[in-house]
Amino acid sequence: MEETKKLTTQEKALQINLSKSIYGSFAEIGAGQEVAANFFKVGGASGTIAKTISAYDMKFSDAIYGQCERYVCEDRLVKMVDKEYSLLLERLPHRAEQVRFFAFADTVEALNYERTNQGHGWIGLRFQTHPKGEFNDCVVHVKMHDNDSLQQQFAIGIVGVNLLYGCMFLPDPEAVMMSLLDGLTTRRIEVDMFRMSGPDFKHVDNRLMAMKLVKNGLTKAAMFGPDGTVLQPSETLYKKNVLVLRGRFRPVTHVNVDMLLTSRRHFKNEPDVDKSKIVVLTELTLNDLGADGKIDEKDFLYRADIICSLGQTVLISNYFEYYRLADYLSKITRGKKIAMVLGINALQKVFEVKTYENIKGGILESFASLFGTNIKLYIYPAWKKDSHELMMLKDFESQLPDTTKNLFRYLMDNNKMEDIKDANTSNLHIISDNVLAMIRKGDIGWEKFVPHKVEAAIKEHGLFDYPYQRDRQSVSAEAAG
Repeated sequence: MEETKKLTTQEKALQINLSKSIYGSFAEIGAGQEVAANFFKVGGASGTIAKTISAYDMKFSDAIYGQCERYVCEDRLVKMVDKEYSLLLERLPHRAEQVRFFAFADTVEALNYERTNQGHGWIGLRFQTHPKGEFNDCVVHVKMHDNDSLQQQFAIGIVGVNLLYGCMFLPDPEAVMMSLLDGLTTRRIEVDMFRMSGPDFKHVDNRLMAMKLVKNGLTKAAMFGPDGTVLQPSETLYKKNVLVLRGRFRPVTHVNVDMLLTSRRHFKNEPDVDKSKIVVLTELTLNDLGADGKIDEKDFLYRADIICSLGQTVLISNYFEYYRLADYLSKITRGKKIAMVLGINALQKVFEVKTYENIKGGILESFASLFGTNIKLYIYPAWKKDSHELMMLKDFESQLPDTTKNLFRYLMDNNKMEDIKDANTSNLHIISDNVLAMIRKGDIGWEKFVPHKVEAAIKEHGLFDYPYQRDRQSVSAEAAG
């Protein structure tokens, strides 16, 4: 179906109700009571709704879906969808030839009376694209930013209708994702996780969808794990100690790996870090993914493949400045220790006053977030220009203008920055841009600059045009012979 205009929430609900091929159930927990209500209000709901249920009491919810540690979480959502969809197939086999079954579920926490919590919710849909077909799943996590719980409930109602309509009428997963906020703005709702799976969506790479959430402005940050599974940041990082390495990783080199390994050793020895609760993140920002706002999706997946091959969790963010990233992580880790590892050359921009010209409080305001009570920077050395000496924090201080030297000393005195003194200096000559150029040109010897797993991934999957270059060389060699 081709849309010529964006339909209202009521128009979408009515179109679904009037379709004789869509039939299913709604199960809602907590503040998400408005989704099914939208279908009842527009009329014709008997053509769509087999059942609605609101398992609001925890004992009733447990009796229906099984016990769960938390009620607003993905695990609870999955149990709800599993139960309700299986009931449709069990009780309505006589309708299976004519309709596309769906089971919609949500579990939502709205703003409390004291307004001390973050409203958020899990929304999911299990659905068929054709009668008697296998089921597909779409799972979404949202954060709600309205300052009124009633408005948050209305917003969830709109997102729920958009999700059902998108999955039933829009064939492109990105179009489904973008339609979630029809009738809303990101000031009201933020979508920080989106996943589509099933036999009809085997072509969908949800890592790419995570990147597009950030690229399209639906959220500021999204995550996926080493196996490519998309993750919800607040749930994954809740009360965790987080270590972050920002980079372009085109490709990952021995330097990147050493930065992670050495900083992790330092981080584990911090007195306020729980070794059993450390999460290491490799972070890609949008400005490192493309130039002039254009992102090469193929190149992004190359890098994702390589980082995942090393067992790393990836954070994609729109926080260009380090202090914004620090502020974001501080809020979701709930005061746990956070560390960032930076090359000493990257520290130069952190201390440039002009970097903060557009901030009301200037460098002091940004440093309040970047060097908060729970944050520390590990600084990785570099060779001094035209010298065989290492550039360390004491050398960096000597180059600072007098206006920021005292600020630097204050941070050092309070253990907010630390040299990585055990860095593998034999790798400091490796520049990732040079390695990438060697791979693309078909030059010999790039392999020694990257870990074996990275080399294997590049060669096995043809990353960064490697097979093309190799095959071209083979043809040239054969012609020469």
